Amino acid sequence: MDDAPTTAQGGDSLPGFLFALTAYLLWGFLPLYMKALAHVPPPEVIAHRVVWSVPVALAVLAWLGRTGDLRAALRSPRMLGMGALTAALISVNWGIYVWAIGSGNALDAALGYYINPLFSIFLGAVLLRERPGRTQLAAIALAVVAVGILTWEAGRLPFVALGLTLTWGFYAYLKRRLPIGPNQGFTLEVLILLIPAVAYIGWLQARGTGNFLKGVAWDNALLLGCGIVTAVPLMIYANGAKRLTLSTIAVMQYIAPTMIFLTAVFIFGEPFSRVKLVAFGLIWTALVIYSLPLLAGRFNRVG
Repeated sequence: MDDAPTTAQGGDSLPGFLFALTAYLLWGFLPLYMKALAHVPPPEVIAHRVVWSVPVALAVLAWLGRTGDLRAALRSPRMLGMGALTAALISVNWGIYVWAIGSGNALDAALGYYINPLFSIFLGAVLLRERPGRTQLAAIALAVVAVGILTWEAGRLPFVALGLTLTWGFYAYLKRRLPIGPNQGFTLEVLILLIPAVAYIGWLQARGTGNFLKGVAWDNALLLGCGIVTAVPLMIYANGAKRLTLSTIAVMQYIAPTMIFLTAVFIFGEPFSRVKLVAFGLIWTALVIYSLPLLAGRFNRVG
């Protein structure tokens, strides 16, 4: 893996496709891993995700020869400020996700990541003054209707789905504005979060309420492995996205939420009512409407 801006300069490449596919498959299987940690409070899981991601991320940067970029970022107040903001967003996103999987709300997590590309269009229109096309507006409208239906059924907003959508959407937006490579950016984020994460784990261990080193070997292994399951997919994805066109990435990003959806229904056994079927049907229709112009443009370039 090397490191560069996450934009494909030409067409798609096979290594880029394989990198991105691997990352999305790993994210798709992540609920199974997090379900095994459902008995551990989400803040403790997040703290371990941060702590054990640091050695993985630093090892990758050392292998790539990019530690100098990281040192420069750590000396820049502007970079530290931006990194602190993206670190806060990704930690909240992780917290919502871990809680959703452990509490039996994996379907809401899938919904949140399905909605995310449509929310990105909305962000582009509001923050960047981009003008969405008619098909994009229609897709966003269908997503709004779907959220309205779910709100009507539950009597409240789907907070998990909306929380994941908002935190990941703003994280992705700000991450693109961070003037540093994706691997260095991720390492910067976990380094910023490292001190509070270590302090929190230490506080739990001192009180005797922490789950780490409690004598349960399986829990210890899962918590240690949080660094690998957190850092590796993100870094693999970062090195695949730059070798793919945006249209290819836009379509491939549905792999993970689809796997989460199937896991929630067929493995976790979460209830899937007719109302949810209608709402998800609207979301899937919206994503088809959103994807068709991208695919058409891709085929026109190939032709």
